[in-house]
Amino acid sequence: MFELCNTHRYFEAMTEDAIFIGTDATENWNKTEFQAYAKPYFDKGKAWNFKALERNIYFSDDKKIVWFDELLDTQMKICRGSGVLLKVGNQWKIKHYVLSMTIPNDDVNAVVKIKSHLEDKLIEELKSKK
Repeated sequence: MFELCNTHRYFEAMTEDAIFIGTDATENWNKTEFQAYAKPYFDKGKAWNFKALERNIYFSDDKKIVWFDELLDTQMKICRGSGVLLKVGNQWKIKHYVLSMTIPNDDVNAVVKIKSHLEDKLIEELKSKK
C-alpha cells in the first residue's frame, strides 16, 4: 500500500484521526504519533518502500468505505497489510492500517522462542492494566 517518497505525500493519504498499527506489539499510533516515529526515517531519506504483491479490495454498498488486505514485498520480506479507507470529498484516505510480518507455519515455534523473553513481560504489563 505504501510506496513512500516524502513525508507530506504519505501522511496526506491518511485521515486526521488515522490509526497505524505496526509490526511490534507496542506500535499502535494515531497519525501524530506515527508521524513523530517516522520523522527520523524521512529525514534520512530512508523510508519504507513496500510494493504490493497481491491486494484484495472490498467496497461497502454505498461505496463510501473500502477495506483491503494485501501482501507486500518489503525489507522485512513478505508482510501483510490490511486497512480501512474512507471517502473524504473526492479522495480515499486511510483511516486504519495494520502491518504485520508473515511467519511460515513451520517456523512459528522458533519465532515464539525468540520473542518470548520480551513479550512475556509485555503480556503481564497489559494484563495488569485490565
